[in-house]
Order: sequence, then structure tokens, then C-alpha cells
Amino acid sequence: MKQFPIFLVFIIFNSCQYFDKQIPSEKELLQKELKAINWKEVDEYPSVAECEKIADKKLRQQCFFEVMGQLIEAKLDIDTLSILYPELDTIEVKVTVFPNATMKFEPQFPKDTVAYDTIKIDSILHARLVDFPKVNPAIKRGIPVKTQFILPVIIKAKDQK
Repeated sequence: MKQFPIFLVFIIFNSCQYFDKQIPSEKELLQKELKAINWKEVDEYPSVAECEKIADKKLRQQCFFEVMGQLIEAKLDIDTLSILYPELDTIEVKVTVFPNATMKFEPQFPKDTVAYDTIKIDSILHARLVDFPKVNPAIKRGIPVKTQFILPVIIKAKDQK
């Protein structure tokens, strides 16, 4: 029993170090969290209704790219683009999906392109690439975010009539 008060005093003196710990500031915590976030990747890629049932992240992304590529090719297939420019077999289209689920399409041409009228092709793309099905935007930490990607679009060769 005589050792109990000594033991109690020892515990009290050692417990003081638990009260001395520094609490990290909000700025330090924020900076640490910002460094931990991978800004190049999203938690969920954009998606269309056809791909929603797929659980795997990579397969859902692949499904979305395939569906978008097919939709763009189908919309451009009914146009005279392949007749006007028969040497043009593939166009790279930069697709931007905004947080409000709207989309923007921009053709990507090589810098030294003079073989075709890029302004005319751009206007044809803007006229044809409308009325897409609803696209769910990409998600990063629970918030819809803007994403951009480049899709190669194959233009079907048509015979001139």
C-alpha cells in the first residue's frame, strides 16, 4: 500500500506529456491532404446509361470510350465528310465532359495540316455532334469534375454517287 501513492505520482507526471502534444494547424492538414490527392486521376470516369451496370472502373471506362466512339462514328457516317476528304480516314476528336453533363467536341489536327479545310471539318463536326444521350460526368472525391480525352474516330469510306 505504501507504493501505491508513489505509483500514482509517477503516473500523474508521465500523463502530462499527453497534454503537451501539438495539434497540427488547418493549413498543414490541408497541404498534406492536397499532396496526397492524385489530380491526374478521377474516382469515377464519365459514363452513359449502357455502362452504369459495370462495376469495374477500367471496364466501365473502356465501355464509355467504345460507346462514345460508336456514337460519333454513327453521326459522322451520314455526312459527306468522307466524300469531301477521301484521304481522311481517322479524325482525333477531343471530347470535354463538363460537370453539368454537357459535352464539347473539338477536332485535333496535326500542326502542319494544309491538306484539308480544318474550319470546314470543324463546322461539320459541330453541326453533326449534337443530341447525345445523357452522360454522367466524372467524379473526384464525390464532386462532378470536368474531364477531357481524345477519341480516334474512323470515318467510313463511301463511294461517290
